Amino acid sequence: MPEDHFSRQAFSYARVRPRYPAALFAHLAALAPATGCAWDCATGNGQAAVGLAEHFDLVHATDLSVEQIAHAVPHPRVRYRVAPAEASGLPDSCADVVTVATAAHWLDLDAFYAEVRRVGRPGGVVAIWSYYGNTLEPPLDTDAVRRLHTQILEPYWRNGNRVAAGGYDALPFPFTPLPWPELEATARWSLPDFLDYLRSWSASQTYHDENGTDPVMLVADEIAAAWGDLPVRRARWPLFARVGRIV
Repeated sequence: MPEDHFSRQAFSYARVRPRYPAALFAHLAALAPATGCAWDCATGNGQAAVGLAEHFDLVHATDLSVEQIAHAVPHPRVRYRVAPAEASGLPDSCADVVTVATAAHWLDLDAFYAEVRRVGRPGGVVAIWSYYGNTLEPPLDTDAVRRLHTQILEPYWRNGNRVAAGGYDALPFPFTPLPWPELEATARWSLPDFLDYLRSWSASQTYHDENGTDPVMLVADEIAAAWGDLPVRRARWPLFARVGRIV
């Protein structure tokens, strides 16, 4: 079973993580053979599940983390449950779309894909997407952030993080390819929000566990000086994905 890297920061994860565009979910609904049911695996705070619920009658949203599910966004068409990716507990051939948002790099993909073939309808769609790095507007001097990422936290990044850093092109994906448009995730952050986003990184949590201190505090003053008096900055991340047809 995959490790749970995000339970401890579930509240801040839900509050400061990027938002996916509505066009993403509209695109998946247009590709799907029907819009009766979707399965959002590794749902986290339910952000993708709620987006899917704008287009699908029912969304099953599962996650390994009890804490993430506890902080998930409620929606009348979303049913949350704690379950691992490879054993969802869902009925056979029930899902028109299966999604994994910013989490496929943590999964046992062979086991997950076997569950996709069981739960997904023939002709259904499977989509895994993520992001890595961001652009801040107005621009910010990010030397301190780079030092946090590449020096202070370097020993604490897990293999899943390194997979995401390289995009998903190298991941196995045994489904008939479908198109993916240019899309981006966005966020609007105050300075405290941005610092909490840095704390939500799994490597930050591991550093804290092993050293008993908050690694973000090592660079927080430098980031604050660069941030200045601006109340909010907008962040943008290009989304990369693999999308395919279940046959």
